Amino acid sequence: MYTQRLKSIVCSCLLLLSGCVEPYAPDILEGPNHYLVVDGLINGNGITAFKLSRTQNISEENLPMAETSATLLLEAEQGAQYTLQETDPGTYASSSLSLNPNEKYRLNIRLYTGKEYVSDFVAVKQTPPIDEVGWQALDDKLQIYVNSHDPQNNTLYYRWEYEATWAYTSAFSSNIRYDEASGTIVPRTSSDEDIYHCWKTANSTDIKLGSSVKLSQDVIHEYPILALPAASEELRIKYSILVKQYGLTREAYQYWETLKKNTESIGTLFDPLPTQLTGNIHSITTPDELVIGYVGASAVQEKRIFVFKEELPLEWHTYHPTCQIDSLLPVPPETLEDLAKHFKSGVYMPVTEIYAPMGPPAPVGYLAASKSCVDCRTRGTNVKPDFWE
Repeated sequence: MYTQRLKSIVCSCLLLLSGCVEPYAPDILEGPNHYLVVDGLINGNGITAFKLSRTQNISEENLPMAETSATLLLEAEQGAQYTLQETDPGTYASSSLSLNPNEKYRLNIRLYTGKEYVSDFVAVKQTPPIDEVGWQALDDKLQIYVNSHDPQNNTLYYRWEYEATWAYTSAFSSNIRYDEASGTIVPRTSSDEDIYHCWKTANSTDIKLGSSVKLSQDVIHEYPILALPAASEELRIKYSILVKQYGLTREAYQYWETLKKNTESIGTLFDPLPTQLTGNIHSITTPDELVIGYVGASAVQEKRIFVFKEELPLEWHTYHPTCQIDSLLPVPPETLEDLAKHFKSGVYMPVTEIYAPMGPPAPVGYLAASKSCVDCRTRGTNVKPDFWE
């Protein structure tokens, strides 16, 4: 396979040197195999969760296929078993567990087709607490970092994930709404849902790895977790980030390092070729079958911080959503059919009334905008998170 890829790259280079602009799509980009992908971690002090999916070709634009209706068991070397329930299509989770740090554990997977897979038994790696999640305002960006250390010098290899949440608003605050029952425009009241204030959450997608193996002490100092542009929406009102820290074995670190290189470093003809991603999951049914994933076991440490707009440099330009707003004139003789034509579908929403400067107190028209500009729930939720300060 890699010889074929190398041949494709060499041919591409020759095409570039010859000045040919005819597009070239190497055959290696397509393949009949959809390998099982196992993504998750055995959590020594909480909920263990795994996602099962299938690999796909580069040309496929749809989301990866979820592997549903599987049976997953967390097995201790001494015989104890814990069942993982399917909580979402392809996502399986246990109850909150407190695993014995002196035992080894593995994952057993049985697909609905009857095919069975197991991971190697691994010890639960203990993870030191996070010392600090901090931030610095650097020129035109906010740099978020993490500090940690292990006084026993036993961790050495680290991985981080984060869950970011921020408050935002819609572009326009609407004080009126279309009432479908009566077909008229009515004022918004306190009993109506808040569609102006919302929150959005995003999880990390890149692989964050750190190691102190070359240092005299097991210390991680200001490892960069995330950088946000000064003008980003996330920093407009208030921003929160929850950082999760995992201690890794050397084997787990090497797997994640290879995965990072294969997914983040490949991009040009002159980048290194991807290496074989060897995990610790094996097919019992078909021993030669390739399975993508590494099942490690680790205690998880977490720390959350908040960043308030008032703490940021005054010279940073504040982000504000921009949207087009339209006027609908006149109201009289606006009929119920006209209002329904504009607003019944919900794609277009009224924002506020238009009044004549010297006219009667009744509105002469409405300002209106698309739903995405008026209803903040189109991009997030108006339910305040439990942890929000």
